[in-house]
Amino acid sequence: MRSFQEQWDLLIRGVEQIVPEDAFRKKLEASVRTGKPLRVKYGIDPTGIDVHLGHTVPLRKLRQFQDLGHTAIIIIGNYTALVGDPSGRDETRAKLTEEAVEANARDYLVQVGRIIDMNRAEVYRNGEWFGKWSFLDVLDLCRKMTVSQLTTRDDFAKRLAAEKPVYLHECLYPLMQGWDSVEIKADVELGGTEQLFSLMCGRDLQRAQGQDGQVAMTMPILVGTDGTRRMGKSLGNYVGVAEDAVSQFGKIMSIPDEPMRQYFTLLTDLTTMEIERWLSDQYNPRDAKEALAKAIIGQYHGQAAADHAAAEFRRRASGADPEEIPELSLPPDLLDAAGEVAWSRLIVTLGLESSTSNARRVIAQGGVNFGPEREAVTDVNGKIAPTDGMIVRVGKRKIAKIRL
Repeated sequence: MRSFQEQWDLLIRGVEQIVPEDAFRKKLEASVRTGKPLRVKYGIDPTGIDVHLGHTVPLRKLRQFQDLGHTAIIIIGNYTALVGDPSGRDETRAKLTEEAVEANARDYLVQVGRIIDMNRAEVYRNGEWFGKWSFLDVLDLCRKMTVSQLTTRDDFAKRLAAEKPVYLHECLYPLMQGWDSVEIKADVELGGTEQLFSLMCGRDLQRAQGQDGQVAMTMPILVGTDGTRRMGKSLGNYVGVAEDAVSQFGKIMSIPDEPMRQYFTLLTDLTTMEIERWLSDQYNPRDAKEALAKAIIGQYHGQAAADHAAAEFRRRASGADPEEIPELSLPPDLLDAAGEVAWSRLIVTLGLESSTSNARRVIAQGGVNFGPEREAVTDVNGKIAPTDGMIVRVGKRKIAKIRL
């Protein structure tokens, strides 16, 4: 096991809060002294979210603990998911069925396995204990928290002030998440900054049960590729973990310069010294961004794929077509009697735009060309007689080859 200082320096990197910090120091010192690993918990409610780089921030911290010899514990919240985490929300979550939750749970574990070594992790579904509880057990848990404590939660306080409903079942969520820590005897729990209340609830419940209370370690919210809002699929500013390397590379290269430090710190294993070197005047932002993209992509696809993605990005940036172009066969009934089709309809059929209105808009903006000479399409009402092997380009990244 590595020394206390080596572990401390690595584990506090990129962390927003450690509460209480002195308790974490004592736990880590004792672990190093005795050789007994810390039990580090991370809970996931399987609500059907595709894992993106924002989700990997606490998971990467869990992997750091794991690589230092500590025990990674994944809690699949198949019962808490039925309640819905109210943290940071101004509306009640939609109800999920047990079947949907279980299907999502299986998918989650596959995605999480890209970051965590599942062969060395403990995995529990909190239905293992909550599914056995009686109503009296639930009432006994409710005695552990007062209404006034609940109303100090920022999300509940805002909803009450706005006269929006806070339902009783939502009030059970922090108690249920906290009880998970009692069941698995957690030393540390990881979560987002908005989850601190629930993490500290776990500490209080553990101490009430005679356990040494866990330490809450919260991670910052990763900004999306727009550089301002939190990363999210609904905002279109995300980088999916399961995306291909070329797509990931292009998205990372599109981020503004400002969030590069956060991305380097939270999403790569580069040392602080290496990060400072890349962000210094010694390198221009484009080179630093390429190093960032390679470091991130290498974790999920391997270094060879990262290098290929970088080369492919440079090819496209120079105006050259990619080495591999998707080929699509046109349905026979697409062409009219003259063998022609409207450009807007062709672009949608090739999957380069989602609707004819979008296709007409991008044509009007001069974003469509075709053929080896990159002939521009300028007439939004125009038609084309497609030929076999013809290449159609929309914008800088969308391209397709026609097969007849």
